[in-house]
Order: sequence, then C-alpha cells, then structure tokens
Amino acid sequence: MTIFNWIHGLLRKNKPFSMTNLIYLLLLLVACQAKSEKQARIVSFDNDKEVISFIYHRFGDGRYPSTNVSLEDFKAHLQYLKSNDFQVLTFSEAISYLQSDEPNQKTAVITIDDGYKSFYENGLPLLKQYDFPATLFINTETVGDADYMDWKSVKDAVNQGIEIGNHTHSHAYFLNKPEEQRYVNFKNEILQTQEIIEKHLGFTPEVFAYPFGEFDLKMTDIVEKLGFKGAAAQNSGVIYSGTDLMQCPRFPMSELYSDIDKFKSKALMNALKVMEKKPTSPLVGNTMNTPTLDIKFRKGNLQLSQLQCFIQGTECEIKQSIDGGTVTLQASPKSPINKKRRTLYTITVPDKDGKWHWFSHLWVNPVVK
Repeated sequence: MTIFNWIHGLLRKNKPFSMTNLIYLLLLLVACQAKSEKQARIVSFDNDKEVISFIYHRFGDGRYPSTNVSLEDFKAHLQYLKSNDFQVLTFSEAISYLQSDEPNQKTAVITIDDGYKSFYENGLPLLKQYDFPATLFINTETVGDADYMDWKSVKDAVNQGIEIGNHTHSHAYFLNKPEEQRYVNFKNEILQTQEIIEKHLGFTPEVFAYPFGEFDLKMTDIVEKLGFKGAAAQNSGVIYSGTDLMQCPRFPMSELYSDIDKFKSKALMNALKVMEKKPTSPLVGNTMNTPTLDIKFRKGNLQLSQLQCFIQGTECEIKQSIDGGTVTLQASPKSPINKKRRTLYTITVPDKDGKWHWFSHLWVNPVVK
C-alpha cells in the first residue's frame, strides 16, 4: 500500500489522524524524501544518453608535461569535435541534457581545473575560434597569484562563454585531515568559495570539482546538500544517465595521453553501465593490501572474452560469472597497492558492433602523503 492510498483510505472513512498515524505519516514522508534525494543523483539506468568529459589543466606550458597539452594537440581535439558534429556543452548544461527529454546526441564537455594563466592566454583563444564553451573550476585562494588567472581574466573568460565551477578555496588534500575536521573544513571552504566568486562575478557556481579528484562518500553528500547540480571527479570514464552525478568521471588530457589518436579513442568511448559496485567507498587503508572491486553490469552484446582489466603498477586478476543477463565481475591486484596514494582500476570491453565500453574505480590511501 502506498502512502497516498493509506491517506486516502483514512480520509474516505472520515477517520481522524491519531498521534500514532501522524508519527507514521511523518516517518513515511521522511523516508520518501530521502529516497527521492538519492534517486536525484542518478537519472535512469534505462536512459541511453552519454557524455564524454575531458579534464585539462595547462595549455602550451611545457614546464609541466604531466598536466599540460600542446596547443597543436588541443587544436586537433577541438577540430575533431567540430568535424564530427559533437554537441559541446558546459558541465552544468551536460547534466541538464542527461536529465532532459532531448534526443540523444554525441556530447562532449571540456573542463579545465585550477585556472592557470596558460588557459586564458593559450587555451581560451582556441575555444573562441571554434565557438565552444567550457567549464573552468577555480580554487579562489590562488586567483591572481603568479601562475594563475586574476579576477579580470576570469570575468573576461565568463564573458566569452566559460562556465565557472567551485574547486574549493585552498585546493587542499581534505582526506589528510582528521574526520572531525575534514567535513567542517570541506563545507566551509566550498561556502567561502561561493561567496568570493559571487563577490567578484555576481553569481554562484552550480557545479563542483574535487581537488585532486579525491573524496569520500560524506563529502559527496555535502556537495549534494549544498545544492550543486553535479560534481566532477578525476577517474576516467563516460558519464551516463546511471552515473552518480556527485562523482562524474572525466578523461585526463596531458602530454602523455593527448595525441589525436588517443583523444579520438576516448571521444568514441561508451560507458560500461555498472548497476552495482562494492565497495562504494574509494578509500583504502594500509591493511587493505589487495582490495577487491565487485561490479555488476548487463551482458547485452558485450564480448566478455575480450574484456580487459588494468591496474596501475601491477597485474589484474578477474573472476566473472553470468546470471541471466547480469555479469558479476571481481577485480583484484596481484601485488599490494596500498603503498601508493592513488590507484586506478580500469575495465574495458568491446561489444559486437566494435564499440568499446569503459569503467574505472579510483582507490585513495590518505595515509600515503
């Protein structure tokens, strides 16, 4: 019996609400609200829409190859998206697209973290040339510092179609903080950043990005309760309608991964639509030497014999089982991973049409500095 049928029955019988009935009603309303809020983070597993999101940092700045892309490569990326009729949206627009009744389109999002000068000087002119929007996540403490954009540059970027997102004030390693401080500091910095951005730009951001892509589940809840439409992580993958919108994956672009062939392979990637993941937490402690990741997904027309598993720094052991149309997969490392701060497990598998599907899970060990 639904809550609505129960209330209707009481009213139809002309029965007054007793204290017991009132308490029961309040409990039901709270439960429905909690369920509704949780469902809001996932659009629908049956919706086929997907979004490819890329993360950039520096442009044409060879001093930092691990976070830099050459201008030649970036221009090639933009030309590929233009020539192949991709719909290029801001991060918040992409979330609205996933939640809408708009027809499916090839959709890409360009995001930039940290607000370095090289974006304003080198990346933004190319975006303007191709008439593409992008989302810039800024940490407000460094705005105006030697290597960063100042507020005048940020405001000019906004006037040229760039969305601004919240990246906290200090860009700290929040997972390094004790729990009694972590969540208070994290929330306060987000609010502080909202206030500073509103002071300088006249609005507050709708989207958020976790510094270093690191978070725990309580941090995702904080971001959601503060009213953000979505939050960007840094593990690779494809955003789709079954993605938790508070931890959206992005493909990193750097000198190692940004040649046009590698970019094309990511732009054409599809989501491996995972229905269930255990554990849900990204945290791994010193006692978890070889953590196992369990995922479930629909078999569909996937060619499971060609499924691949990659774990940074070691080999991957996998176990598969099929129950009806559901695949259960376990992935674990052959050697310990707990000596590294961040380790990515990546699963890829082609389907019978030759399209590749991708899923990744990022483990973080905060004990490793």
